[in-house]
Amino acid sequence: MLQPFGFTQYESKVYEALITVNEALDATTIVKRSGVPRSKVYEVLQRMTDKGMILESTADRKRLYYALPVEATIDKLKADFESNVEDLKNIPQKDVEADDRVWTLKEDQSILSMQKELMGNARKSIVISGWADDLEPYIPVLEGKSNEGVEVEVHSTGAIETTLSNVSILIPNSLHEALERSRILIIDNQEVMFAGKEHTDWQAMHTQSKPLVKFFTEFFYHDVALTEITRKYSDTILKDEGIRELLLKLRY
Repeated sequence: MLQPFGFTQYESKVYEALITVNEALDATTIVKRSGVPRSKVYEVLQRMTDKGMILESTADRKRLYYALPVEATIDKLKADFESNVEDLKNIPQKDVEADDRVWTLKEDQSILSMQKELMGNARKSIVISGWADDLEPYIPVLEGKSNEGVEVEVHSTGAIETTLSNVSILIPNSLHEALERSRILIIDNQEVMFAGKEHTDWQAMHTQSKPLVKFFTEFFYHDVALTEITRKYSDTILKDEGIRELLLKLRY
């Protein structure tokens, strides 16, 4: 019950044993209900008392324990989390020199969070490309940075709703949709994060390597150029089977 919030298995079991009966229990009863060993239960009860998760009292020379009510527990956990987040934000960090190593990152939510962090730190420019539904979570951040004066350029495969002015949109057909998805994010022309799918899982690479930043920047404008060419001359292009097949082999 409480393990996802950083409590131990024994702490979670003790709390669950108390909260599910909604009455005061002594240590012997808690051992029976929770399965926590008798040799450990007093230690666990003391920790939970110190953490403010249970109340204790003495009646007829017997120490009794009562769980903090669920709503109060939720409120406490939220407050503790927000406090920990503020402490994390306030950790001093020194500026570091450009890192040309290539770092890898897995798991889509982690990638999403890091890309938002990179966008938030942008001072001059943000260049980003991806499929419309993948870009959607970034739109509020991008619009906010644009309002701050940061130059934002977007290439989207699929229509997106945004107040951003510098947006290139490719409306895909069924052949485009068969291509694997990816995202390119370039910050201040100094660092790049490229994310793609391997089977069904997202993986990303991040680097400040100048050659790689230049490569992915050119890759972005390659996609923008192809999108504009396809949009303006689609009737001519689609009539030529050879050109059509060649274009559809390209990443965009």
